[in-house]
Amino acid sequence: MIGKRIFCAGLLLLAGCSSLRRSPGPGAAPVDICDAMLSQPGSPFYINAAAYPRSDRTLPIGMFDSGTGGLTVLDAVVRFDGFDNSSHAPDPDGDGHADFSREKFIYLGDQANMPYGDYAQENNLPLLREHILKDLQFLLGRKYYRNPQAAAPEGVKEPVKAIVIACNTATAYGKKEIEACLSRAGLDLKVIGVIDAGVRGALEHFDRGEAGTIAVMATPGTVSAQGYPHALTEQMAGLGFSGEITLFQQPGHGLAGAVDGEIAYIDPAAAVPRPEYRGPACGHPHAAIDSTILPRYGFDWEANHMLYNGSRDRPGSLQINSIENYISYNLVSLLEQLRRAQAPHPLRVLILGCTHYPFYLDRFRAELDRLRGYRENGEYIYQPFMADTIHLVDPAINTARELYDHLRRQGLFAERDLAGSEFFISVPNRSRPEAELDAAGNFTWAYKYGRRAGMGQEYVKYVPFSREVLPAESIQRLERTIPRTSRLIWKENLPGK
Repeated sequence: MIGKRIFCAGLLLLAGCSSLRRSPGPGAAPVDICDAMLSQPGSPFYINAAAYPRSDRTLPIGMFDSGTGGLTVLDAVVRFDGFDNSSHAPDPDGDGHADFSREKFIYLGDQANMPYGDYAQENNLPLLREHILKDLQFLLGRKYYRNPQAAAPEGVKEPVKAIVIACNTATAYGKKEIEACLSRAGLDLKVIGVIDAGVRGALEHFDRGEAGTIAVMATPGTVSAQGYPHALTEQMAGLGFSGEITLFQQPGHGLAGAVDGEIAYIDPAAAVPRPEYRGPACGHPHAAIDSTILPRYGFDWEANHMLYNGSRDRPGSLQINSIENYISYNLVSLLEQLRRAQAPHPLRVLILGCTHYPFYLDRFRAELDRLRGYRENGEYIYQPFMADTIHLVDPAINTARELYDHLRRQGLFAERDLAGSEFFISVPNRSRPEAELDAAGNFTWAYKYGRRAGMGQEYVKYVPFSREVLPAESIQRLERTIPRTSRLIWKENLPGK
C-alpha cells in the first residue's frame, strides 16, 4: 500500500518436538472437544447448550488465561473508571465509581498446562487449541472440583454472560475456534481478546500520517501466530492510518513461565546450572545469550540470579534465574533487532503482549531507562533507536473499555451488586494413570507438550484458588502488585454459595 509499510521482525523459527506423542488407542477416533461439549452427553465436557441461560444480566463475566498473568487484565477491569455509570457516556476523568463494581467475575488460570507460548515451539498447536476449548467449556459449565484430592466434580458454578480471553497466545490461536464453537452451540456470547485491544492502545500514540516503530514483547507462541501484525494491518487500514509503521516482535523466551514459577525456567533454590533448564542460554537455537555483548544485558549476578560454571568474566553453562534478568535479556534482544535493521524509526511504543508482563511494568520502565543511557567507549549503543518517550501499552485497559461497551449495548449490566467473584486454577489430575509428574507434582515437560489432542481425557482438575495450590511466591506477587484483585481472591473466593 502506497504511503504505508508494516515490517514484521523477530519471527520465531519453530523447532521439531523431541517429546513422544501419545496417540489414541487402536481403533479409537479422536475426540473433538466442541463435539463432546455439544453432542456427547456421556462426555465429562458435555454442556446442555439448549438450556444455557441467555441474556441473563445476573450472570458473571468469564475470563481465562494460561496462569495467573491474566489477573492483570482482571485487575485493570475491576479498577476501570472510564465512563459515567449513570449515562454510560465516556468520561476520561471518570466519575469516581469503578465501572464494573456491581459485576461478578469467574476467572480460570490453566496453570497445569502453562506456558501456552511454548506449544508452538514444540509443534503441538492442536493440543493448545484443545486446552483453549476446554477453558471455554469450564466457563460455560457448572462443574469444578473442591480440591485436588476430590474424586468427583460438583455442579454449583455459574455459567457466564461474556468471555474475556486474558491471554495473548490463546487469543492468537484460539479466539476463532471459541467463536466457531459458540456459533455451533447457538450461544451469542461476546468473546473479547487482548490482541486487538493492545493494537488499539498502541495506535492511540500516533497521528494518522505519522511514522514510527511499535514493538511487541510477547510469548514465542504469540509471535509465531502473527496475531499482532495481522491486527495492526487491519486496524491501520480501517482507521485510515497512512504513515510508515514498523513493527518488531520479541519472543519473550521464558519470561511468562518464570513469572508463574515454571521449573523449566526458574528455580529460586538452585545454585548451579540445571539440566532441566530451557530458558535463554549461550548456543540456544531460539534464545541465545550473546556472550560478545554480555555487559549490555546488565544482568544481576548476585543471589544466584544467574547460574553458571567458572567465573563471571568467562562464565560457562550460563542460565537466567530471576525474572528481572529475563526482562533485561529480552529488552536487549529487542533493541539489538533495531540496531541490525536498516534505518529503523525510533521505538515509540512497546506493547506488553503477554498478560504476565504488567506485573513488572516498573521494571520494564527502569530497564528501558538503563538501556537509553548505556554507553560503550563513550558512545550510546541504543539511544539512537529509542524515542524520547517510549509508551508502554498494557492491552488490559482497552479490553476493559471494549467489555464495558458490549455490556452497555446489550443491556447486560447487573442491576444490583453481584458479590462473590470466583477464582479457579487447573492442577494435574493425579487419578489419570498415564500422567507423568515431576518431583514438585507438576506435569513433566515431555508429558505436558507431548500429549496428542483428541484423547478426550480430563488431564486436569479445575479447583478454587487456595494457598495449597498457589506457590507462595505467586501469592506474594499478587498481594504486592494487584492488591485490589488479591483481596477479591482471598475474601470472595467462595464457590458453591
